[in-house]
Amino acid sequence: MSEELAKKEWENSFAEDAFEPLPEDEKNGEKIVRKNTSYWKDVWRNFKKNKAAMVSLVLMAVMVLFVLIGPEISGYNYYSNDYSAVNQGPSTEHWFGTDNLGRDLWTRVWAGGRVSLLIAILATLIPEAIGMIVGGISGYIGGKVDMIIMRIIDVLMGIPSLIYMILLMVVLGSGNIWTLIIAMSITGWMGSARSTRGLVLQLKSREFVTASETLGASPAWIITRRLIPNTLGIRVVGITMSLPSAIFYEAFLSYIGLGVTPPTPSWGQLIKAAGEVFRYYPYQFIIPCLCVAVTMLCFNLIGDGLRDALDPKLRS
Repeated sequence: MSEELAKKEWENSFAEDAFEPLPEDEKNGEKIVRKNTSYWKDVWRNFKKNKAAMVSLVLMAVMVLFVLIGPEISGYNYYSNDYSAVNQGPSTEHWFGTDNLGRDLWTRVWAGGRVSLLIAILATLIPEAIGMIVGGISGYIGGKVDMIIMRIIDVLMGIPSLIYMILLMVVLGSGNIWTLIIAMSITGWMGSARSTRGLVLQLKSREFVTASETLGASPAWIITRRLIPNTLGIRVVGITMSLPSAIFYEAFLSYIGLGVTPPTPSWGQLIKAAGEVFRYYPYQFIIPCLCVAVTMLCFNLIGDGLRDALDPKLRS
């Protein structure tokens, strides 16, 4: 009886106008109107807002297109000599002119771009993969393993990497593309390892890692399937920032005679050869220098755009 009285008193405690229908224009107030999206679609949406990065991406795509098809559309190859057309300036026949052996510079510039970009990409991705694995092991296992790995990296990073590269090129032998890639890979993994270790230290206490450990997953599985994939977003920015350095190192090593050797062209090798006749035929020097400068600038601006797009504080 008391429960019924209490119920009636509770019902009577509300005024008659305490409840009213929700107006039609407010029924969709809590509705999610944004389209469903994924993480990488959201990154791309934010990346497109950066005009400088988008222009750089388009320009880099054009550069890659010329690198892929440029040597085929000129009608010349990069190694044939034509002594009747030595040191000719840009013309309708030779769009970038010819060098001191009569070779078509349009073909040699884009064929050299293939070599330079191949070296830059592989010499960035290989050490990046090594560094992510080493950094993942160091950050997740910790303890003495972490201390030993970090101290080794501290010692190696105390010496400029260019010195290591030059010594390795002298020991391994210069002139081979793969030797150059190996030398740059051996010295380029340390920065990636330190960055990945810091990210793993932040992630290894998260719930998804604890759940994997509770279910009996091995450390190797957790590192390769849980921790490293969750660092890829930030490491992609590191990769785009490392590509310009790899292009510069290739050009520098080729310029001092430790990189690609003739007749195989690369941008650095073309710059070295043109430097000897720069006063008389500046176009031979300026064109490959512009290719290097534009490529490095594009990768830097693309990296800036990715960094902003991946930063959750800057998303809208």
